[in-house]
Amino acid sequence: MAGVAGFAAACGRDGSPNAQCGDGSAASGEVFEWKMATSWPRDFPGLGVGASRLAEKIGKLSNGRLKVRLFAANELVPPFEVFDAVERGTVEMGHAAPYYWKGKVPACQIFAGPPFGMTAQELNGWLYYGGGLELWREAYAPFGIIPFPVGNSSMQMGGWFNRQINSLDDLQGLVMRIPGIGGEVLNRAGGTAMSLPGAEIFTALQTGTIDATEWVGPYNDQAFSLPRAAKHYYYPGWHEPGTALEGIVNAEAYSALPDDLQQIVETACQAATMDMLSEFMARNGDSLAQMREAGVDIRPFPDDVLGELKRISLEVMEELAHSDEMSAKTWNSFRAFSETVQGWTDLSEKAYLNQR
Repeated sequence: MAGVAGFAAACGRDGSPNAQCGDGSAASGEVFEWKMATSWPRDFPGLGVGASRLAEKIGKLSNGRLKVRLFAANELVPPFEVFDAVERGTVEMGHAAPYYWKGKVPACQIFAGPPFGMTAQELNGWLYYGGGLELWREAYAPFGIIPFPVGNSSMQMGGWFNRQINSLDDLQGLVMRIPGIGGEVLNRAGGTAMSLPGAEIFTALQTGTIDATEWVGPYNDQAFSLPRAAKHYYYPGWHEPGTALEGIVNAEAYSALPDDLQQIVETACQAATMDMLSEFMARNGDSLAQMREAGVDIRPFPDDVLGELKRISLEVMEELAHSDEMSAKTWNSFRAFSETVQGWTDLSEKAYLNQR
């Protein structure tokens, strides 16, 4: 693969997704056919549907000149191998969660949104207008991959537990499905983190392979029937306060597109971000109301538990920042933006919500 260097040369500019590529003409009648691999079950609410809508949107906006055929998890590649498939060129595009590739790109966990980090709205501000997206693309450049934000699950829940969490002692020996930095935090708090694809969660929880799981929030959790597999539903989602999902594109495939199709891909990805965030906000409210009506035991984490998890989270983030140059640059940018934007969030939305 030519990678990003080849991508930049082919585009004749700096390799950014806005570069003029191909013949640069919107009048080109050439038809391009792409494959998109995802980490989600087909038509799964929110995540899987969001990827499907993105593929459809690209096809419609391009008037059929760029056709994207979607492959759900395990239809072409396993859910945790989407990044590899895009890097190899097996597929031109993928849709997944960035922290799945922490073994390849440690900094990717920050782009998804670290524990006790920014909300979805704040995170989008950093990505689009605070330098976050430029750093994201720099991190993926050595793999010949261009990332685009594609969706956000918004504020998540803390997860489903088959034991009550009344103190820090209750985390000792807890086996929980929780990926990314949140998983490392749980390990240090005395639990054991596991990373499982979504489709395997219900069975693992029901059979006792795991004691607890986080997934997303009421909308997606209800779709996986998690209320039937665990007794207690905890909040808040300290580990993922606003998780950015990604569309990853093979750089060579992108460079082969004329400029208008590149713009369509970028615009469709940004539209998909707003669409998914809006849908989660609407559907989580509906699903939470249904769970309450059904008598689901919904309870908050104790303050001392959250305090210790926050302390460990900051410790883990500082260690990550010292692990490699890309992680350091990303964390420093994330932290600086977060400190600034929180001043506005506290003065505006937080103050309003406290009164409401």
